[in-house]
Amino acid sequence: MLDLIRRLLWVQGTGVPNELGEKIPPLRLRQLAARGARHSVSHFRRFPPEKRYAILAAFLLQVSEELTDRSMDFHRRLIGRMFRESDKKQWANFVDQGAVVNAKLLNYARLTAALAQARRNRHSLDAVIASEFGWEALERDGQEAGHLAKPKEVANFLDFRAQYPQFRQYTPKFLETFQFEAIPAQKPLLKALHVLRQMNREERTEVPADAPRSLVPSKWAPFVFTDQGIDRCYYELCALSELSLGLKSGDIWVQGSRRYRKFESYLIEPGIWEKHQERFLEEAAPSLSCESYLTERKELLDQEIKKVGEMVRQHRLPEARLEGNRLVISPLTRSGPDQTEKWAEKVYALLPRIHLTELLVEVDGWTQFTNPFTHLYTGQPTADRAGLLTAILADATNLGKSRMAEATETYTADRLAWIEDWYIREAAYARALASLIRRQGEIPLAARWGSGRTSSSDGQVFPVAFRKPVIAQVNAKYGRDPVTTFYTHVSDRYAPFHVSAISSTVRDATQVLDGLLDHQTDLPIEEHYTDTSGYTDHLFALCHLLGFRFAPRIRDLSDHRLFCFEKSADYDGLKPLIGGRIHVQTVREHWDEVARLIASLRQGTVTPSLLVSKLAGHPRQNHLFVALREIGRIERSLFTWSWLQDPELRRRVTAGLNKGEAHHTLKRAIRFYKRGSVSDRTQLDQDLNAMALNLVVAAITLWNTAYLDRALSALEEARIPVPSEYLPHISPLGWEHIILTGTYHWKGRQTPWGRFRPLRPDVVERYGAMGA
Repeated sequence: MLDLIRRLLWVQGTGVPNELGEKIPPLRLRQLAARGARHSVSHFRRFPPEKRYAILAAFLLQVSEELTDRSMDFHRRLIGRMFRESDKKQWANFVDQGAVVNAKLLNYARLTAALAQARRNRHSLDAVIASEFGWEALERDGQEAGHLAKPKEVANFLDFRAQYPQFRQYTPKFLETFQFEAIPAQKPLLKALHVLRQMNREERTEVPADAPRSLVPSKWAPFVFTDQGIDRCYYELCALSELSLGLKSGDIWVQGSRRYRKFESYLIEPGIWEKHQERFLEEAAPSLSCESYLTERKELLDQEIKKVGEMVRQHRLPEARLEGNRLVISPLTRSGPDQTEKWAEKVYALLPRIHLTELLVEVDGWTQFTNPFTHLYTGQPTADRAGLLTAILADATNLGKSRMAEATETYTADRLAWIEDWYIREAAYARALASLIRRQGEIPLAARWGSGRTSSSDGQVFPVAFRKPVIAQVNAKYGRDPVTTFYTHVSDRYAPFHVSAISSTVRDATQVLDGLLDHQTDLPIEEHYTDTSGYTDHLFALCHLLGFRFAPRIRDLSDHRLFCFEKSADYDGLKPLIGGRIHVQTVREHWDEVARLIASLRQGTVTPSLLVSKLAGHPRQNHLFVALREIGRIERSLFTWSWLQDPELRRRVTAGLNKGEAHHTLKRAIRFYKRGSVSDRTQLDQDLNAMALNLVVAAITLWNTAYLDRALSALEEARIPVPSEYLPHISPLGWEHIILTGTYHWKGRQTPWGRFRPLRPDVVERYGAMGA
C-alpha cells in the first residue's frame, strides 16, 4: 500500500491535472497512454515537444487513475482480511475448546432431561437439581459456560485490536493522500475521516468527544463507545470498514479514480438525457415506456400463474409437481441418442492429424485473423505472422515467453515480448475472434448445432502462481488455494465470442452483460443461459430491458419465492410459492432513472460489469436498486412459470451450459503448463492470457467444424451417412487428432478457404469398402 501511495504521489508531483483529459475521447486517451507505456527514452527524445508531452501526460493520467483504483482495491481487501482473520481465530479457539464445550452440552442435555422427567412425574425441580447436579456445581458449570460463550453478532470483533497496528502502518498516509466525497447520508463518515486526519497531523491519541458518532453501526457500538470515552482503535477501524463498504456501493467516491467514481458519472449526463430523452426511448428495443411495460407484464404474469395453477390441479405439470408447500422438479432425462459417441468417433477418425501450429497457419489463411494485430504506432499488420502466433501461443499454453523461446528455437523471449508490446491488444483479439466466428457460422454443419441466437456463460478457475496475501484472493467455493477465473461466453454453435479474467471473489453475475453487449461478432444473441452464480434479480431486469431473454438454471428453485401484481389469495393452490406483491408505484416513480441507466448501457458510457457490481453493493433502500429489484422480480417470476411448464426450455438451458463445460475441457488441455496457473498480477495481462486461450480455442473450433463437415460428406459418399438426429450432438471440440505439445515450428503455409488437407485415406478407403 505504501509503495502504491509513494508512486501515486510521484505522479501527482509531475503537475499533470486530472481535468486535462476530460474533453478528450476516452479511447484516444487510452491509445496515447498505451504508446507512452511502450516507448523507450530514446523514442521520446526523437519526438517534438508537443508530441512527447502529450503522450507522457496521457500516460501519467492513466497511471494516476490505475494507482488510485489499486489503492482502493487493496484497502477493501485488507479490511476483508481483517474480518476473515478474526473469524479464523475465533473458529480455532472454538476447536481448541471443543472438549470443554462438548462437556457443557452434555451437562445441558442431562439437565433438560432431568427437568422434563421431574415435570412429567410432578416431582420437585429443586430436589431433582440437588440430586442430579448440586446447586453449587450447576452454578459453577453455568459460569464456565458463560466464559466460553460469546455474543454471535460481535464475536469476531474481539480480535480486531491485535490487527490495528498493521493498519496504522499505512492508514495515516492513506487518509492524507486521497480525497473522498459522498452522498448526504455518508457525510458523518467523511467528517470522521477528517477528524482522524487531524489527529494524525497533531499526533493525538484520544478521539475528541465531539467526533461524529452516527456513522458507527450498532454492532460496532459496544466496542467504540466505552465508559472511558471513544476507543481510538475501534473508532478508526469502524470508519475504515464503513469507508470500504461505501466504496463498494458507490455511496463514496474518490477524486482521480476510474472505478470508484460518483455513480451519476457512469450514466448519460442529465443535461444530455433531458435534451435527447425522446430519441433514446424511440431507439430502445424493447420499448422503455413504463405504462406499456407494466400493463403487458401484469396481464402476462396473471395469465401464466393461472395456467400453471390449472395444470397443478389437473396434475398435468410436465416433470414437476407441488408436494404440500414445496415445488419438486424431476431430473431431466437424457436428450441425445444413445449411439452419439460411437458416431462421433467414426466421424473424427476421418480427420487428418495436425500440429497446433499448422492448424493456426491454415486457419489464418482462411480468415486472415492475424490482420487486426497491427503495430501500435504505424497501424500496419505484422510481417512476422509466425512470431505473432508464437507470442499468442505462449500465453494460450501458459508456457510463457522464456519457455516458448526454448520450444521454438526461432524466437528469443525478448523478441516475443517486443511483439506483445507493440502488436497484441484487447481490441485486436476481439476483431480476430470475430473473423473466426464469422467464418465458422458460414459452414453448413454449424447450423445443425444452433441458430446462433442463444448463448451461455460460465467461469473456469485456474490456480494462481503467487500467494502473497491480499493480492492472491481465496474463495472458499474453490478450496483453500487462491485461483482466478476465466469467464467465457459461448454461442449455441460452440463459438467462444467473449472472455474476461475476473477475481475468484467476484460473482459471475456481474460479468454476464459484458459479453452480451461488448462482443464484436455478428451473432444475434436473443437468449442467454447461466448457472445459479450467474443470476440476480437485477440481471433479470437489465437483460429484459436490453432485449435479451435471461434463462438461468437456478439451484434450489423451490426456495426462491415468486411475486405477482394481485394478492396471492387470488391464486388458489399456488399461494405457498408466492412471496409477495410487486410494488408498482416504486417502478413508476423511478422508471425515468431506470430508462436513463439502460440508455447509458446501450451508449457504452459505462462498463456493464462495473455498473452491476455497483448496484449489487448499493444500500437496500437506494431507489434505483429497489426499482430494478421490483422489475427483476417480475421477470424472474415470469421465467419461473415458463420453466415449470416447458421441459424443453430446461433441456435447452442444460444443453447450452454443457457446451460451455465442453469448452472448459478443451481449454484445460491447451493451457497445460503448470496446471494453467496464472502468474500475471495485473488485470490487463490476465485478460490478454484469457483472450489468447480463447482465440486458439476458436481457431480449433473453426478448423474442426470445417473438417467435420467434409468428413460427413465423405461418409455420405461412402454410403454410410450419419443419421440426422446425431448431428446436433457431434461437438467440434475434439482434440485427439491435434498435437498440442512438443516443439513449436511453423512449417505449414497459408492456403485460402476451399483448399483443404485430404481426409485420412486409410479410413476413407475402409469406410468405402464397408459402404459397398
